[in-house]
Amino acid sequence: MMAAEAGASANTIAAYRADLERTAEAISGPIGEADSDALSGLGASWSHLAASTVARRAASLRRFYGFLFDEGLRDDDPSAALPRPKLSRPLPRILDPDEVERMFAAIEDRAASGQPLALRNLALLELLYGSGLRATELVSLPRAALLRREQPFLILRGKGGKERLVPISDRARAAVDAWLEHCPDGKWLFPGGKAHLSRVRLFQLVRAMAAEAGIAPERVSPHVLRHAFATHLLAGGADLRALQALLGHADIATTQIYTHVDSTRLVELVNQRHPLANR
Repeated sequence: MMAAEAGASANTIAAYRADLERTAEAISGPIGEADSDALSGLGASWSHLAASTVARRAASLRRFYGFLFDEGLRDDDPSAALPRPKLSRPLPRILDPDEVERMFAAIEDRAASGQPLALRNLALLELLYGSGLRATELVSLPRAALLRREQPFLILRGKGGKERLVPISDRARAAVDAWLEHCPDGKWLFPGGKAHLSRVRLFQLVRAMAAEAGIAPERVSPHVLRHAFATHLLAGGADLRALQALLGHADIATTQIYTHVDSTRLVELVNQRHPLANR
């Protein structure tokens, strides 16, 4: 149902499966037959987890028991007994523009020598920071994705199966072109093992690039570069709705988190645009 009807991605389905398996370990008896008392006791066993993790597990179970009830496999839906933690959205970690510049400078020095893997890493970095791609979207790009020279964008199927336009800068295209001269033949733009580069390997590569630029590796990840893309665009004057479309957010409330990150711009906006600013 999650795959065929809800259109959930493989990563989402894997996360749901893991949540159900961990819940099955925490309760006695088959998970499909658990009653309200069994589910109400999960709050105590999950007390050591972050509120976001508890909320995700509870959401997975609500979806599961809702499915059983809708399909007539149960006469009731016990999910009302699941905990509902209060969530506060944390501010995203980002990098300063000069830190991103240091990462580019370090990898460009290596790429200048023509090392194939350095050229690949530069292309990865350009697409992460220059287009705001998610890690899965980036590593699963087909080889033919950027071959149409007249098209300065990608039509990408991202999270939740939603399509969006992703602009590709001239810098990113040039970096990809340089990498394609050395890229092994096959389906994927960034091959790795028997398929494409894995998200774990991308994470490792990004941290290695950060370390080479003198930045603490634990501060950097593919998603941090996506956050930097969004924050720096907003600081440069990008419209919030345009940023929502570029990031592929279903709800603009998700995009609005970046207005809290760029507090300096908000202060400047009030000082410059408010009717009383010049009195």
